[in-house]
Amino acid sequence: MTTRTASCRCGQLRATATGEPVRVSVCHCLDCQKRSGSAFAVQARWPAGQVEIEGRSKPWVNIADSGNRITFHFCPECGSDVHYEINGKFDGLIAIPLGAFADPHFPAPHFSVWEERKHPWVEICGDSVEHSD
Repeated sequence: MTTRTASCRCGQLRATATGEPVRVSVCHCLDCQKRSGSAFAVQARWPAGQVEIEGRSKPWVNIADSGNRITFHFCPECGSDVHYEINGKFDGLIAIPLGAFADPHFPAPHFSVWEERKHPWVEICGDSVEHSD
C-alpha cells in the first residue's frame, strides 16, 4: 500500500496519507489562488481515517465562495498550510496541497474546478480531466 508524507517547509507539521487519494483536483477559485500564491492550487483528498497528522498546527476557518466552511491547518513556525477539511460536499475527507508532498511523480489531477476564474493563459489538459465552472 502506498504511503506519502507531506510536510511544512520547516518539517514540524506532517501529514502521512495511506493508500491512493480519492480525488486529485486543480482549483482556480480566488481563495485557492491567494492561498497558493499562484494562478491555481492543486490538492489531493483522502478519507480522514487514512491520514495521520503529526506536529502542531494553527487552524484558520474560512467560508469559501461555494458556501462550504474550510478549516486550514498551518504550521505555527513557518506558516505553511499542510492540510485542511471542507465541511459540506467533502465531509470526512482531508485535503493536502500537492506541493506539500514535494513529489514530481504524484498522480495527475482528474478535476479542474472554478474554471470561470481560471487565468486565460492556464490550460489543464488530459483526456481524463473533468472541467467545471
